[in-house]
Amino acid sequence: MCLNNAMTSIKVSYSQSEFQNAAEKLATEIGLDIDALDPSQQYNINSSPDYHLNIGSEGLSLLPLPRSMHGPIMCQFEHGANSHRRKYGGGNGQAIAKAVGLSGKFSPNVLDLTAGLGGDSFVLAGLGCRVKLLERNAIVHSLLRDGFLRAQHAAQYDSGLADAISRMQLHHTDAQRFLMELTPDKYEDVIYLDPMFPERKKRAKVKKEMQAFHQIVGADQDATDLLPLALERARYRVVVKRPAKAAFLGGRQPSYSLEGKSTRFDIFALRKLPV
Repeated sequence: MCLNNAMTSIKVSYSQSEFQNAAEKLATEIGLDIDALDPSQQYNINSSPDYHLNIGSEGLSLLPLPRSMHGPIMCQFEHGANSHRRKYGGGNGQAIAKAVGLSGKFSPNVLDLTAGLGGDSFVLAGLGCRVKLLERNAIVHSLLRDGFLRAQHAAQYDSGLADAISRMQLHHTDAQRFLMELTPDKYEDVIYLDPMFPERKKRAKVKKEMQAFHQIVGADQDATDLLPLALERARYRVVVKRPAKAAFLGGRQPSYSLEGKSTRFDIFALRKLPV
């Protein structure tokens, strides 16, 4: 199946026969072809899929072909960068916490319109927010769901992880449709929007997730359409994450911004936060 453009294709694969049934189920669910993956095989880039969505003993991962492009991409909450950030990231002092208005007196309910692999939502959930995560791309959502399920299993040994995961709710849906169908009684305190960053014009390598997502998902061309809908449906504020030097989304001036070295949070304050 081709995704994003005619040059990018992907198959579901499995590394051991014990995962064949799960791979077949996933392939049917998201409408992809299936293949057995031989780790020792040298793939011809002209005849092979550009990516394998592979089920193995460690979980679901996105593997590039040729394998030299970058390593496997997985959604991991129980260890790795997300776990380290939850434990040592700086608590309520983090820019994202300040951006959504999190404080000792207020833990907002957050609607994440573009969840991706869920890193920012996981941070907010670990700090006490209840977060609804929306992801429309079937491949990204399958990685996110797999990471969530593995974290649920690991949470029995980690109370902090259990608390964070319990405050996260996943939805495989289109954000624009979701917003348009929201009734006022379902509005969330804060709406968070982190559209796909534009591809860098410089030749420096970007994170491997961004390399793959630009190939598979493409740019969020409709992100500017989400912002006015979000501004109508958030109770207190809308937060937009942007590259530090990027223009404002849709040219709309925020109430204020929190600027970091590589990223910036644009805050649209709609009304005063409760204290």
